[in-house]
Amino acid sequence: MRTFPLLAAAAALAFAVPALAQTTPADLRDAALKDDIAWDITEGLTTEIGPRLAGTPDEARARAWAVEKLKALGFHNVRIETYRMPVWVRGEEKAEILGPFPQRLVLAALGNSGSTGTRPLEAEIVYFPTLADLQAAPDGSLKGKIAFVSHAMHRTQDGSSYGPYGQVRRAGPAVAARKGAAAILIRSIGTDYHRNPHAGGTSWPEGVKPIPAAALSLPDSEQLERVIKRGKPVKVRLTLTPQFVGERESGNVIAEVPGSDPGAGIVLVGGHLDSWDLGTGAIDDASGVAITAAAAKRIMESGQPRRTIRVVWFGAEEVGVFGGRAYAEAHKGERHAAAAESDFGADRIWKFDVNLPASAAAVGDRLATALSPLGITRGRDIAGDGADVGPMMQRGVAAIDLAQDGSRYFDLHHTPDDTLDKIDPEQLRQNVAAWTAMLAIVANAPEEIGPVTPRP
Repeated sequence: MRTFPLLAAAAALAFAVPALAQTTPADLRDAALKDDIAWDITEGLTTEIGPRLAGTPDEARARAWAVEKLKALGFHNVRIETYRMPVWVRGEEKAEILGPFPQRLVLAALGNSGSTGTRPLEAEIVYFPTLADLQAAPDGSLKGKIAFVSHAMHRTQDGSSYGPYGQVRRAGPAVAARKGAAAILIRSIGTDYHRNPHAGGTSWPEGVKPIPAAALSLPDSEQLERVIKRGKPVKVRLTLTPQFVGERESGNVIAEVPGSDPGAGIVLVGGHLDSWDLGTGAIDDASGVAITAAAAKRIMESGQPRRTIRVVWFGAEEVGVFGGRAYAEAHKGERHAAAAESDFGADRIWKFDVNLPASAAAVGDRLATALSPLGITRGRDIAGDGADVGPMMQRGVAAIDLAQDGSRYFDLHHTPDDTLDKIDPEQLRQNVAAWTAMLAIVANAPEEIGPVTPRP
């Protein structure tokens, strides 16, 4: 566990108050450092539900569980808002090098992957070090072949390498299909060296037929690369049998802390309820829904805020942000003052950014004061993170980002290792404390928080 040595001293100096009701942001923040609610939610969701692939009965059980939990915590207006979505489910996954050096490979089908059909696919590997190399391949040059794209995602605190390297997963399979490939293998989008593949979705533009697409674990990817560099033709047998099962129901679970001033707008917070199916979705994103709900409950127990705090546990984020888009469409007529999402694990928050109108600049200053004792500094970026709240931010809703340390996030992201034991309770509490302080300030700010220009 990590400790926060500056917390006690800074809090005592900057936020010393009489032992009265815990109503100031500093009081609420410090009390949240003893929070057990977020752990209880995370432990319950991962234990009693487990993996929650979008559109499946497991995700439906998670919604029912969430309604019961949020009602038990005392939230108001708890309900489910449903929508329909296309559903993909995983099947059999096997791969092996047939020659020149026969051996098994560990991999996982990418979300929306096509199938190899009733018989395994046996084909020669064509190696591409980068996505750019694959894009430069002549049209038709991969007919009957398996493309293999290797690359090395770099570990960063802010997760910034995920965007460019993630394109190999998100767009690479469609590129390979256009080049005529029978299938594609990629190096997992991750930074660990466990023999765990990383799941994740891929997209097929209109007119592109899905081909089998899978991610190799990092050790297996590097092993295949070494085999290829021996200079002999490499043949692989691949079995992937996922299915598209048509449209099914998903939904968002919504709960509220009603505000005293309906005209002041809604503060939208939350995370996503669904997960990939390899692990139990602890860091992605049981901890996120837990952190935001625990913080909102602390505000609720301290008295009625000026603005309504709306907690949303979004469905179907992993497979295409269906819940976020459905929420934005359903609630486009409501005034939202600000939005924020927790969806980057549960390690300590180290900085915050805002996208606030000039009229609410003082809100950002108050956030800096309240968050500093937690070791959180103000960044220089324009806020706007969070896939699920992104559609609302694109409509001009103000944004607050509380940035978690992502140094180890992509060791675990979308893998079988995304399990409860990876969460540090002390760092989880620091998250709740930061979110509690943020909500206390934003939900009660006397300034009007109006529309903003979304970040590019």
